[in-house]
Amino acid sequence: MGTKKTMRQRLVAATLACSAIALTTVLSTADIKSAVAAGAGLGASDQDAPVMRRLTPTQYKRVVRDIFGPGVEIGGRFEPAQRVSGLLEVGTGTVSLAASGFEQYDSIARGIAAQVLSPERRDLFMHCKPASETAPDDACARQFLKAVGEQLYRRPLTDNELSTQVEFANEAGTKLKSFYSGLEMSLASMMVQLQFLFRQETVIPAKGTASRFELDGYSKASRLSFFLWDAAPDGRLLAAAASGKLDTEKGLNEEVDRLLAARRLEDGVRSFFSDMFGFDTFDSLSKDATLYPNFTRTVGDDAREQTMRTVVDLLIAKKGDYRDLYTARETFLTPVLGSMYRVPVTTNLPNGFPENKWTRHEYEPNDPRAGILTHISFVSLHSHPGRTSPTLRGKALREMVLCQRVPDPPGNVNFTVVQDTTNPLYKTARDRLNAHATEAMCTGCHKIMDPMGLALENFDSDGVFRTAENGTKLNTSGVLDGISFTDAQGLGKAVHDNPATTKCLVNRITSYALGRGPAKSEDAWVKSLQDTFAANGYRVQDLMRAIVTNPEFYQVSQSQAQ
Repeated sequence: MGTKKTMRQRLVAATLACSAIALTTVLSTADIKSAVAAGAGLGASDQDAPVMRRLTPTQYKRVVRDIFGPGVEIGGRFEPAQRVSGLLEVGTGTVSLAASGFEQYDSIARGIAAQVLSPERRDLFMHCKPASETAPDDACARQFLKAVGEQLYRRPLTDNELSTQVEFANEAGTKLKSFYSGLEMSLASMMVQLQFLFRQETVIPAKGTASRFELDGYSKASRLSFFLWDAAPDGRLLAAAASGKLDTEKGLNEEVDRLLAARRLEDGVRSFFSDMFGFDTFDSLSKDATLYPNFTRTVGDDAREQTMRTVVDLLIAKKGDYRDLYTARETFLTPVLGSMYRVPVTTNLPNGFPENKWTRHEYEPNDPRAGILTHISFVSLHSHPGRTSPTLRGKALREMVLCQRVPDPPGNVNFTVVQDTTNPLYKTARDRLNAHATEAMCTGCHKIMDPMGLALENFDSDGVFRTAENGTKLNTSGVLDGISFTDAQGLGKAVHDNPATTKCLVNRITSYALGRGPAKSEDAWVKSLQDTFAANGYRVQDLMRAIVTNPEFYQVSQSQAQ
């Protein structure tokens, strides 16, 4: 056992050395971009380096399961991502990888490789048999590693890459006296390579111009697939890249149509909106169990899924108007959520069918809820563990939905008045915020947050509806950019009608697709996307098509590096 561990460490170190990385370094994406640009013969001084984005945990798991099947268990801890320009997906292009991060990925990779090449599974993936199970067989190893490598790297392996992996398998198999153990170690080493962990993009000179570059076929395939499906390209898309089909307008449109028509489009839409709405924070969401005993982990999970189902149903199944997310009365509920919303929910299904627990529901005309801003997902995420927060809710709406940056509060602000919910002078959040806003340094920011958040005060920190706080009837009137309203439904209508809502969506989804904010040189393209979005009735699927069928999506210019 000790010999195998030593061999594994040595092979991993050798693999990383082949990528010009030492385990003791901290590698930033900027460093990687410069190295890749130099390797491609593109000087970083006069050419934008290719985009490099680390796979998100969801993408990593999806890629592995697409290749090796849903039964593969993926254990271990992934390095946390950081949110940049409102999106984790943009943050994946600015991350760093340290030795500890590679060690985590190595541990995960070893677990996956052991399952794939176990006696119970290996025949599912191996299309050859070694001459002997106790000795290397380079021909069989080459066949397996070539096929799997193309799926892992989202492109064919170079001759040098493939020869290196076969050599690893041979050396390990010889020392361990096992063909499959050697192959297992080589497979695991491939999964800690930059080519797998990062979405590398290769650029080539664009036709007809010396000042612009474009992605090669395989990079186009990856950018297209990760945007629409949040997954690596499938076999058909890789074949289209290899044949040059993606370099023609007709061929690209055919593949775009295929991807948009596939059920997997739901995965891509879910991933984008989960990122835009900051739903990763559900993993750390908690409520004061004394004040909110009914808010369980199940409630949180169901609340997140409720909003995702509402998004997919309206935008994909019905191909509806994006703005209607903020006013729609139709949603989906489970019995658990029904108890929180005080709505009877019956599934008419026998016990033991948790995957079928969802029921379509439409709120009655007199129900105070309408639109996703009144979902438990939104009001609970943007509250404190023990009380509501009009400020947090207003800030989230400004930043997530309208793309308007709200400055952080000064470090010396006194929050005592806001936090004291027992002060008899200030019985409601509105009272406390009015008192707090008398501080000059606070007034400006609170004016653009609180009037919206106060419209949601009927929903407690756990999302349960209420009409009073501390025995005082709630005043839920507010204003958004000059539009007044009296309650949450009015707020939803104001958001629906605000031009910033749709402009924000276009900016966010374009940034998500590119992995960066649009460059100044792309202003005209983004403006055309906004116009197209409006002309098509604000349908998200049409917007996605407009993005991926435009040559701008696959081009790179010097200005984009700035």
